[in-house]
Formats: sequence, C-alpha cells, structure tokens
Amino acid sequence: MRIGLYPGTFDPVTLGHMDIIQRATALVDRLVVGVAVNREKAPLFALDDRVGMLEAECRSVRAGTAAEIVVRPFETLLIDYAREVGASVIIRGLRAVADFEYEFQMVGMNRALDASIETVFLMADARRQAIASRLVKEIARLGGDVSQFVPAPVDAALRRRFA
Repeated sequence: MRIGLYPGTFDPVTLGHMDIIQRATALVDRLVVGVAVNREKAPLFALDDRVGMLEAECRSVRAGTAAEIVVRPFETLLIDYAREVGASVIIRGLRAVADFEYEFQMVGMNRALDASIETVFLMADARRQAIASRLVKEIARLGGDVSQFVPAPVDAALRRRFA
C-alpha cells in the first residue's frame, strides 16, 4: 500500500488545499492529511476546528476516489510523523517560485533525515494559484468576500469569526 502524507496548518482550508488533496488521491492508496500544530503561526482556528473542517471537506473527495483519506493532527517533526503513519511520500503543493525556494530547502533537510521518504510537488491548479490561507484570513478580517477561495462552510466560519 502506497501511503502519502499531505501536511499543513490548513488555517483555514482553502479550495487550493482541496485541489491538491483530490489530485494526490490518484498517486496513493492512502492519503494522510496531517494538520500541523504550529504555535509560531498563531492559528486563527483551533486545531480541532481545522481538523473538523478538513474532515467535512474530505467526505466528498472520498466518495469520488478509491484512495482512503484520513485527517489527523500532529505536533512532531514532519519526517518523524511521516515515518509514524508509514508514508513513503510527502505531498506538497506549489503556487509560485517563492514556494519552491522554501520547499527546496525542506526537501534537502528531510532527505538528510530520511532518504527513504520522497517528496512530490503538485502545482496548484491555475485557478487556485493565488490562494493563500494568510491572504484569505486578511481579506476576511477586513470584511472582503472570500467565497471564491474557500469551501462554503469555511466561508461561514470565517464570517462568524470576524463578525
């Protein structure tokens, strides 16, 4: 069984994230969506909320794929978590060159820690390349419409948060 790990903070989950999840299911038999605890980023949504939002959004993806999708939180070194879930591949989404520069460094470090775990990059769909959780939160905080960037329940959660 080929197991993939798609890690992120998902604060909040965007349509870009969901696009990568959907496409990653074609590459693996089991996709673990790892929701990272990242205290440095001071997330807008609590860990349980982020996991819940992802679980809800992954239901429709599960219906259209043979791959198993599980959503789990983690607070360890990424490579250790990949080993823990049995992942042979880490899946990362790329939007722009700036993403690549950061990810390139991460791949080098992860390979130094465990060369048996490969990293695969999926380019964001052209319609989703501008979507960044950080920007979505800023637009929502300032009263802008983010409905074209996030699933409807996430849009509602952002509206409640900034009401």
